Amino acid sequence: MAAIRSLIALLIIPFLFSSPVSSKPWVDDVKQWCSQTPYPQPCEYFLSHKPASKITCKADFLKLSLELALERALNGQQNTRSLGPKCRNTREKAAWEDCLELYENTINKLNKTVEPKCSQTDAQTWLSTALTNLVTCVVGFYELGVPDYLVPLLSNNVTMLLSNTLSLNNGPATPPSSKDGFPTWVKPGDRKLLQTASPAAQANVVVAKDGSGKYATVSAAVNAAPKSGGRYVIYVKAGVYNENVQIKGSNIMLVGDGIGRTIITGSRSVGGGSTTFNSATVAATGDGFIARDITIRNTAGPTNHQAVALRSGSDLSVFYRCSFEGYQDTLYVYSNRQFYRECDIYGTVDFVFGNAAAVLQNCNLYARNPPQRTITYTAQGRTDPNQNTGIVIHNSRITGASDFKSSGVKVYLGRPWQKYSRTVIMKTSIDGFLNPAGWMEWSGTFALDTLFYAEYLNTGPGSSTANRVNWKGYHVITSASEASGFTVGSFIAGNSWIPATGVPFTAGL
Repeated sequence: MAAIRSLIALLIIPFLFSSPVSSKPWVDDVKQWCSQTPYPQPCEYFLSHKPASKITCKADFLKLSLELALERALNGQQNTRSLGPKCRNTREKAAWEDCLELYENTINKLNKTVEPKCSQTDAQTWLSTALTNLVTCVVGFYELGVPDYLVPLLSNNVTMLLSNTLSLNNGPATPPSSKDGFPTWVKPGDRKLLQTASPAAQANVVVAKDGSGKYATVSAAVNAAPKSGGRYVIYVKAGVYNENVQIKGSNIMLVGDGIGRTIITGSRSVGGGSTTFNSATVAATGDGFIARDITIRNTAGPTNHQAVALRSGSDLSVFYRCSFEGYQDTLYVYSNRQFYRECDIYGTVDFVFGNAAAVLQNCNLYARNPPQRTITYTAQGRTDPNQNTGIVIHNSRITGASDFKSSGVKVYLGRPWQKYSRTVIMKTSIDGFLNPAGWMEWSGTFALDTLFYAEYLNTGPGSSTANRVNWKGYHVITSASEASGFTVGSFIAGNSWIPATGVPFTAGL
């Protein structure tokens, strides 16, 4: 995996820029402001070539930096489109198609970020997502063995400019208001929907294998959903639906008949020629997605490498009483803000991973029998210290599946996929088969000083921190006030958007 980090480094190591020779006040002004960013060279170069605009305060500079990042992202999207004819086989095309989708999503997020009504919290979330998208583009090229000469064409300095804007926007945050981050699609009846005994009673459409619904496949119902409007509820009757589902529309909700009864299953994998990103059985990118009482599986098996059951890049998404079943990379908490309640997650390697701001509460994480004899529950992927992302596991259970045999297996809570990996486990029951060190290196000393791994008041035979790793980035939290920063109420501002969904949650510790 060292090679993948070297490719990602191409995105964040500054290229050589020709410094402007002019000594005009505008250029001097730009240099002064750009010196405050992580990557001053591209900042100076590109801003100095823009029409002069007075920078009187940090807000002016942030606005210009956001506009510049958007401008370069549009240029990067154009460059990416031009690579299409160069794709020589299906693997290259698969990675290229991912990048097209990822650039489109990046531009969508940046357009929302430059709007005057965008809050600081939203901006940090969407900028974090934009940066994650471009790193994911590169990862896909690596996974499928695409020549790395294509990668610099895709970077286009956007990643450095995004890191600059993340740094500039990461000032003292204003406390979330009652409307900050609140999903505008929620209607008063939505809460009653989740509490009703019969999901079919208030569903917009029904999916059924036996022909008793309007649609026979989940994809058909999702693709027919309105492009805009209020919550659109799709009731999926009990049955096994063998399909890969992409949920791009906003405000869509899938309701099943329960874990193990309504099952969506697929088998894409990196071993089978997909990228990790595109291997998901269900991929949700439209904002405000909700799933309840459904099992989502990837049956590629333990030897086909990365094979995702669910990938969520849906902002303000909620998963309630769902099961996610796979082996390596089962649950891809890809980006944006996500909440999981009373869910089951099964896997072997890095089976909760990604770079969202995600909280898993009252969930069960089940280890399965791994062919490689090592279990890693998490692999969080923060690449920039200013991204407001991380995986939080709260009031949950870290244990083994019913047939798990722990003898001879090394079991760890997680390992640092990226340099600023952040994972916090709080008030969670940890089984006794956990390796006393608790956490595993990714490769040598990589990220051990820059990650943030923490534990707080966990219980169970594996919860003792007496023999945990002594990395600089590992912490045993003893203060309730510090731990509170990773609660639903603080970390994902859940009080402002989860109540309207009707899903139960604990806002604090």
